[in-house]
Amino acid sequence: MSGRALFCQPRRIGRGAALTLVFASVLVAGAATGSLPGADRENPDDGTRSAAPVGHHADVARAAEEAAADGTSPMEAAQRAVSRSGDRWAAVYSPGEYEEFEESLDGRYTGVGLWARERDGRIEVTKVGSDTPAAEAGIRAGDRLRSVDGRRVDGRPVTEVVSLLRGDTTGESAGTTVRLGLERGTRAWHETVRRARLSRDTVTVRELPSRVTVIEVGAFTKGSGEQVRTAVRQAPAAAGIVLDLRGNSGGLVAEAVTAASAFLDGGLVATYDVEGEQRALHAEPGGDTARPLVALVDGGTMSAAELLTGALQDRGRAVVVGSRTFGKGSVQMPTELPDGSVAELTVGHYRTPSGRGVDGHGLTPDLEADERALQRAETVLSGLGR
Repeated sequence: MSGRALFCQPRRIGRGAALTLVFASVLVAGAATGSLPGADRENPDDGTRSAAPVGHHADVARAAEEAAADGTSPMEAAQRAVSRSGDRWAAVYSPGEYEEFEESLDGRYTGVGLWARERDGRIEVTKVGSDTPAAEAGIRAGDRLRSVDGRRVDGRPVTEVVSLLRGDTTGESAGTTVRLGLERGTRAWHETVRRARLSRDTVTVRELPSRVTVIEVGAFTKGSGEQVRTAVRQAPAAAGIVLDLRGNSGGLVAEAVTAASAFLDGGLVATYDVEGEQRALHAEPGGDTARPLVALVDGGTMSAAELLTGALQDRGRAVVVGSRTFGKGSVQMPTELPDGSVAELTVGHYRTPSGRGVDGHGLTPDLEADERALQRAETVLSGLGR
């Protein structure tokens, strides 16, 4: 979420790290809980990616079945098999954990209600949700987060910090407290905040004085794609649009494709492979192809948000402004284990319409911009309008 900004949603970082998106939370069961019929997730790292060993589903499933037959824990056996597989995006969830993840795709989550990004090795609060514990504690955008429950966070990946805030690594839940070390200018202080079950509207729309419509998508949760299409239809005639995907850590790929349909008249959005079988995602016809469009991205633009950005950029539909995106382009598929736990394992990768691979590379914007990216976008739109 340049740095990496990320909404406080990713979880289970210590278990392998597939979080935020699962390109196919249900490659098998339609779009009920995953995405595509599937989803996809992220985990910040050093920018390098290696393809997971396709076919390790069988190894993980076999380990879980053998454990069940021996009377030991299938989930723990699966975790050991995943750790040996080299699949950096894999994760194993208990039934309750997976249910919570699916709820997060509905826009519900446990947390304190703040967004954060990594910048120059430090964790900076970029946004605080209204009526959230963080807001009630007086935390503001721009505050620096120094520690979580006594653990220094400088130099940690933002996803790990988010996991600490949510209480994932310790099994904490709504109602528990977390002690935050904060800094604002020369002031340093501690604040104890109570975690809560929160919901969020991941799509917000506003009009700038220039009459430019800004559609900000924080994540691709259920219904967000249609919200984008509605916002485009309701925008003032001939006015330019800024599609703000900065800090969008992903979500449901099906929703990202629906959002693409707001700006494209059908056609290819992305291709992807599942264990070697090539598949394609297409936009629905009838989108607005004439209105000037800028997509804003940064290092926190991940997964499904990168898939959407790549489609708009490759097809010449949008000018992309900001900084290089994160680079999460792998495809995961869930496998239910004998004890009801779920292993999510990498099965392939997706590519943009022109065939660019995203995983490990990210997408380069057409125009570089930092904090003044929105102003730069307005300038671009004024030129496109003329």
